[in-house]
Amino acid sequence: MTIGVLRVAASAAEVAADARLRGAAVAVVGTFDERRALLAAIGRELRFPAYYGGNLDALEECLGDLSWLPAGEVVLVWDGSEALRQTDPRGHRVLLEVLAAATESTADGARPLRVVLAGASVPR
Repeated sequence: MTIGVLRVAASAAEVAADARLRGAAVAVVGTFDERRALLAAIGRELRFPAYYGGNLDALEECLGDLSWLPAGEVVLVWDGSEALRQTDPRGHRVLLEVLAAATESTADGARPLRVVLAGASVPR
């Protein structure tokens, strides 16, 4: 199921395997109920530069660039987004907005970003 530019899927492993078969750079982040820890994990998995500040503004900036990655599709699989939605509904919503904006802004570039919410229900 697609929600805007975010895709909701059943299995993170299946999504990651499919993306790798297509030659995409794949980053999988797991369940986090605290936004700061999730932002750090995204930065680690996407190999963000050392200047990444670990906040939403820095996330938006880095996701809009991705020039340190090879050209081609970049797939971020967030497995377990429900945990953050339960503990920080506003933070979850804002994070989804940042991720959606990044997928839109990179769609026509050398490194289009696709975000997949694995195992998630439809965000409200």
